[in-house]
Amino acid sequence: MADENAIMRDTLLTIRHELDRRRIPLKVCAANAEVSYSTFLSWFPANGTPQIPSLASLPRLSRALPDDLLSLLVPDGLYIVPGPEGVDYDDVARGCHAFLKAKTDAHHPDSPDGREISDCERDTLDARVIPLRGKVG
Repeated sequence: MADENAIMRDTLLTIRHELDRRRIPLKVCAANAEVSYSTFLSWFPANGTPQIPSLASLPRLSRALPDDLLSLLVPDGLYIVPGPEGVDYDDVARGCHAFLKAKTDAHHPDSPDGREISDCERDTLDARVIPLRGKVG
């Protein structure tokens, strides 16, 4: 368990650094999470040892953090994405077309690994499929 706690604390520091890099105001995050600023800072300090928020705080954090940062709190291979409510089918279609184009390009003989998918192409495909999975379930 100690290793998991250390990993979670490192993740919380990573999220804080990313919030700072993106210039997302911490006071706004705390307000959106409906927690005090001091509580939010205890979870996401600039340095030091973060307090690990309880699982009961996840709904609050979902209102405060972007989905990609929130997804850092779940195991590798899982992502937090919005549900299908209010889905924009045109947006889904654009995402599908972008994925298909990237996949077709990855199989082109002149691509980095020829007809095989290279690591850089896999990264591009992964980046296109993750939001799609959130849009189409």
